[in-house]
Amino acid sequence: MTPETLYPYFAECNGVSTDTRNILPNSLFFALKGDRFNGNTFAKQALDNGARYAVIDEKEFEIPGKTLLCNDVLSTLQELASFHRKKLQLPIIGLTGSNGKTTTKELVNAVLSKRYKTIATKGNLNNHIGVPLTLLRMTEATEIGIVEMGANHLGEIKFLSELAMPDFGYITNFGKAHIEGFGSLEGVVQGKTELYRYLRDTDNTVFINIQDEKQCNHSEGIDRITFGPKNADISVSMITDDPTVTVLYDGKTIKSHLIGNYHFGNIAAAIAIGAHFNVSSAAIKKAIEGYVPQMNRSEQREHHGHHLILDAYNANPTSMEAALKHFSKLKASHKIAILGDMFELGPSAAAEHQHITDLVSEQSIDQVYLVGANFAATQHQRTHIRSFNDFEAFSEFLRNEKIPKSHILIKGSRGMALERALPYL
Repeated sequence: MTPETLYPYFAECNGVSTDTRNILPNSLFFALKGDRFNGNTFAKQALDNGARYAVIDEKEFEIPGKTLLCNDVLSTLQELASFHRKKLQLPIIGLTGSNGKTTTKELVNAVLSKRYKTIATKGNLNNHIGVPLTLLRMTEATEIGIVEMGANHLGEIKFLSELAMPDFGYITNFGKAHIEGFGSLEGVVQGKTELYRYLRDTDNTVFINIQDEKQCNHSEGIDRITFGPKNADISVSMITDDPTVTVLYDGKTIKSHLIGNYHFGNIAAAIAIGAHFNVSSAAIKKAIEGYVPQMNRSEQREHHGHHLILDAYNANPTSMEAALKHFSKLKASHKIAILGDMFELGPSAAAEHQHITDLVSEQSIDQVYLVGANFAATQHQRTHIRSFNDFEAFSEFLRNEKIPKSHILIKGSRGMALERALPYL
C-alpha cells in the first residue's frame, strides 16, 4: 500500500494511534511490532476501542472494510508521515543534541505558542516512531512544528531529518551520551551534525550558540542565526544561576525555574527562536518564566522537609558533571547527592564512572550515595561516599537511616529509575 493510497483513509480519521490502551476515537491504528509484541494481534481490539481503520502487515488478521494491509507497518507509518509533511505549508524546527533536547523543545514551544498554533513532540517521542507520530499530528491549522530528534547511532539524525524536513535546526550540545552506539565523542559529534548537513544541503537555517565552539565550527557554510552575550545576532546574557537561571534579553530580566548554568543555552535558544519568529520580548519573558520543569527533568520539589532536585530522567557523564558542579555551589546547610549508573557508555563505562566518583569526592557535598554496579566498582577513599550494588541494597539502607533535612540531588540513567527513592526519604 502506497502513501498515496493510504492518505485518503488518514484524512477520514481524527489522527493516528499505536496503543490499544489509549485509542484516539475515529483514529487510524498502526499495528506496530516490538521485541515482545505483535501489533497485528491487537488490530481487532483497536477497532473495538474506537479506531476507524487498522493498518496491518499480516493477512491472517484482516477484517474486511476495517483493516488496510501493507508490507510493513513501520515503514508505512514513516512513508505516510513523509507524504503528509510534504503537504504541510509550515516551517518546522528540528532539535537534537546530547543533553537538554526535551527541555529546549518545551521552552521553544512555550515561547512560540504565545503567538502561533504549534505542534511539538510529546514528551521525548523523538525516534523513528515518535517523529512520524509528531508529523501526523500537524494539520492545516498548525502554524509552526517543533520536532525533537533523538539518536544513539550514526545515520539516525540523517534519516529523521529527511523525514521531518526541518526548515530550521538547533543542536543543544555535544556530550558523552550513547557512546556505546556512537563509538566515541567524535562519533556523537558526527551523528548530531547530520542535522547541520541536512540544513546545508537544503539551503535552510540553523540557530547557533555563539559560545559553543563546536556549534560554530561545524555549522560553517550554513545560513546561521547566532545568539549569546556578545558578537551575536540576538543578544542574551546570563545574570545569575543562583538559585535559578536568570537572563537578560531586550532590557528585560527573565527569571526561569531552571537550575544550573548549563540551562542557559536552552533558555537562550528558545529566546532566539522566538525573536526570529517575531514573538514580543514581553511574551517571551512570560513564556520562559511560566515554564516549570516536570517529569524528573531538573524538577524541584519540597518533600518531607527536604528540597529535592529531581533530575532522574536520564544521565550521561557530561550532564552528570555539570549537575554536580552546580549542586556543589548551592548554598545549603546539608547537601546529599544520590547518583545512579550511567548507561550506554560501552567500553568507556568503567573510566567514566570512576571519573564521576573522583569528581564528586572533591565537591562541596556532605553525603554521596552511589547506586548501581558500575558505581559500586569505582574506588574512593572518602568516608562520606557510600556505594550500593543495586537499588534494592540502597532502599534497604534508607529504610534504616534517618536522613537529616537536606538539599538532595537525584540523578541517574532512566534504567535506574532513582525516583523510586522518594518514598524512603
